[in-house]
Amino acid sequence: MMSRPAVSASDWWLDGIRKWYYNAAGFNNLGLMRDDTIYEIEDVKEAIRRLPENLYNDRIFCIKRALDLTMKQHTLPKQQWTKYKEDHFYLEPYLKEVTRERKERDEWAKK
Repeated sequence: MMSRPAVSASDWWLDGIRKWYYNAAGFNNLGLMRDDTIYEIEDVKEAIRRLPENLYNDRIFCIKRALDLTMKQHTLPKQQWTKYKEDHFYLEPYLKEVTRERKERDEWAKK
């Protein structure tokens, strides 16, 4: 007998809230992804520096386009908005690596 995968109502409900909040934040209307909006502390700056050239160039393009649209008080057409399912955390692996290295250096310095 086949059964459906267990998906609780709370998972479905929370996913709906996440999507609503993602759209309400407004950065997707400018073509930005979540990682484009991270406050740039030292770890984040180092992670950005380590990005491959194509990802770095894509990030800079999106940010410049968003700044231009903001200055003109426009948004992108709805079909060009970043969608919740398309937003991927491209900076996260690099940020985790930088954070791990910093913690390792701090532990080494304590000894």
